[in-house]
Amino acid sequence: MSRVPGWLGRLGAGLTEMGERLDERRAEVEKEHTGPQPEPAVDATPVLDHVAVVPARPDPAQAVPWGVRVAAEAGWRVLVLAGTVWVLMRVISAVQLVVLAFVAALLITALMQPTVARLRRYGLPRGPATALTAILGFVIMGLIGWFVTWQVMENIDNLSNQVQDGIDELRKWLLNSPFHVTDKQINQIAKNLREAIGANTDQITSTGLEGVTVVVEALTGILLTIFSTLFLLYDGRRIWEWTLKLVPAAARPGVAGAGPRAWRTLTAYVRGTVIVALIDAIFIGLGIYFLDVPMAVPLAVFIFLFAFIPLVGAVVSGALAVVVALVTQGVFTAVMVLVVVLAVQQIEGHVLQPFILGRAVRVHPLAVVLSVAAGGMIAGIGGAVVAVPLVAVSNTVVGYLRAYSHEQALRHSPRPHGATPSSDVVARQADTRPEQRPEPRSPQG
Repeated sequence: MSRVPGWLGRLGAGLTEMGERLDERRAEVEKEHTGPQPEPAVDATPVLDHVAVVPARPDPAQAVPWGVRVAAEAGWRVLVLAGTVWVLMRVISAVQLVVLAFVAALLITALMQPTVARLRRYGLPRGPATALTAILGFVIMGLIGWFVTWQVMENIDNLSNQVQDGIDELRKWLLNSPFHVTDKQINQIAKNLREAIGANTDQITSTGLEGVTVVVEALTGILLTIFSTLFLLYDGRRIWEWTLKLVPAAARPGVAGAGPRAWRTLTAYVRGTVIVALIDAIFIGLGIYFLDVPMAVPLAVFIFLFAFIPLVGAVVSGALAVVVALVTQGVFTAVMVLVVVLAVQQIEGHVLQPFILGRAVRVHPLAVVLSVAAGGMIAGIGGAVVAVPLVAVSNTVVGYLRAYSHEQALRHSPRPHGATPSSDVVARQADTRPEQRPEPRSPQG
């Protein structure tokens, strides 16, 4: 009995060990057939076979073509600039009288300021030099206006008779001309003119009543121009230095350098225009005087004044002289006056303006035409007068600021490695060039 349990125990232990070996072998076989399994990623999501994969949408800004994006960027900036200009034009139109008076004062100051500077170099104090120059200038302008008015009033009766005789001669010339104009057609034209004048009587009357307001505004503008001119002549430097304080500090050196150059351009333009206009008035006035055209001196003064409107003024003043010669002296005299006007204007355009004005204030003819038209549409005759000097000054300022920015970029740009001595010389010249510009001075007093 004691030997059986020991045998059974050894048999059980052997079976247990055999089962463990079988289990280990089975695990090894399964591991060899399946291989190592990678662990799934943390952000991996199971995708079903029947669900389509949708690609990610691109950024909308990247989907727009490059040219369209550039056009859009430029477009909204142009709209902002256009809106700014429109608001500025509305403000100027609201205070048009003040703006025109100040611009006229600038032009007169540019004409008189060299005289003030010359008197101060002779030792005269600033106050008496300003007063003497202003009084002399305004007295000369007043005498010219009085002389023109006096000549017109003295010759108005004689001129009306000459005009009537000239109309009769013109009528006879038209009847005998090769244009085959009949007496009936001339009478019909005269009748239409009378009917047009009669139909617009109310409008003419209202225009005459509005003339009182125009006179008041003209007197106000003249007073504003006189006071502005006096203060600009006396205290122009300190006014400019105070204006510089309104400019941001980063842009102040460039504006301080552009200001004197703009003023020199304006002074050269006004002085040259006065000389050219005076030459036109003298030679055309002498021509119409020797052709026995009535009111030759007032017509010469009108030619002088209209010469301040480029292109348009010469045409209007020349046409006025030709019309007066036509209705007073006949067709032949009118043709001779036209020849004189065209000859003087050709000499002016090709000889006088390039020689007197120079290249510093030369403006392209297309820019002159467009600026005069725009100035006339915005502010009438005053806008047409100030349009060309404004364009000339703007051209000078923009050119200077562009050169100044380029020089500043050269100054602050890092010098390339291994620069040659010649490039060092150029760099030193670029560094010393901006030092020569006048710096803004502090207000005196």
